[in-house]
Amino acid sequence: MGGRVIRESQIMTFSETSIAGTYLVDLERIGDSRGFFARAWSSAEFRNMGLVPDFPETNFSMSARKGTIRGFHYQKAPHQEAKFVRCVRGALFDVVIDLRADSPTFHQWAGFEIRASSYQGIYVPAGCAHGVQTLEDDTEMLYMVSACYQAGAEAGIRWNDPFFGVGWPDVGRRIVSEKDQSWPDYQTV
Repeated sequence: MGGRVIRESQIMTFSETSIAGTYLVDLERIGDSRGFFARAWSSAEFRNMGLVPDFPETNFSMSARKGTIRGFHYQKAPHQEAKFVRCVRGALFDVVIDLRADSPTFHQWAGFEIRASSYQGIYVPAGCAHGVQTLEDDTEMLYMVSACYQAGAEAGIRWNDPFFGVGWPDVGRRIVSEKDQSWPDYQTV
């Protein structure tokens, strides 16, 4: 899943992924007989990595059933948003699609299993589409975004768009909203 460790501190470890600018972020846990302490967020650590350190909105999502797909969502310029995503209950398959024309991984996708029990997060750079599929019932996700939601800038890619061919895990069923099923085929103009 994660690649080469780029930066390791006493707070967080950043590991690169196959999508340029996307990082798996592991919290450094300091434990004793009571349990552990970990810093869930540090703008200084993200700034030191050259990543967006400011997130004016935080969103929470709960999916009651395994197999629920949310996405792919993104905002068009100039309202593009970076995201920092954590699974806080259950497990999910997190997918990033690179839509940045100037990126070496343009039009590529990568998926990552993120479990609440791993205390791992994922940083998704602005200009990428993001989607998840729950792997367990009652999965909860908390994600911070670097730009406030703008209804007119909202865009999406259908979860099964043939251009990308995302390989979703087979969990026996798929639950997708009408909105997420109705995005048109991706156009490579």
